Amino acid sequence: MNKNWLKKIDSSWTLFLDRDGVLNHDVINDYVRNWNQFHFFETTLPAMKILAEKFSKIVVVTNQRGVGIELMSQKDLDNIHANMIAEIEQHNGRIDKIYFCTDTDRENSTHRKPATGMGLQAQQEFPDIDFKKSIMVGNNSSDMKFGRNLGMKTVFIDDKKKFDGRLTEEMDLIFDNLLEFAEAL
Repeated sequence: MNKNWLKKIDSSWTLFLDRDGVLNHDVINDYVRNWNQFHFFETTLPAMKILAEKFSKIVVVTNQRGVGIELMSQKDLDNIHANMIAEIEQHNGRIDKIYFCTDTDRENSTHRKPATGMGLQAQQEFPDIDFKKSIMVGNNSSDMKFGRNLGMKTVFIDDKKKFDGRLTEEMDLIFDNLLEFAEAL
């Protein structure tokens, strides 16, 4: 696993993060529906402090189908994100913007990952984002494809040890958690 390109990262790079399974624990066979169900990995807050010092922009891109199928409300999602940002900021980390897609139709959505809509929306809002100097960190194939579709580097968080360190063609690097990635920078 060639990690040499990590040392070339400076503040001109943008970090794109998936949410569930990267920042917080997934809820098995369900969705994180409210703040009470949202639990950071113990490695997330220390990682976010390191990442905030390294990247000029940190953007979350997250599929949130639970809103689309009405298992939770937009207000629930907004509350989760407001609390998540506040907690990260209390620990000297930061998220510059959260983009989410509540679409339920995978085939026809322009924003549901792996479609590129959330990335293009971020670039429109932050014109200095250069996808060739961006990294997508996620824990699903759709995250990796999203990054590849935009020309980003991709980092897979193997929180469930599905790959045991073995890369697929969609992944540039693989780590067990976000802190391992942050410390490798």
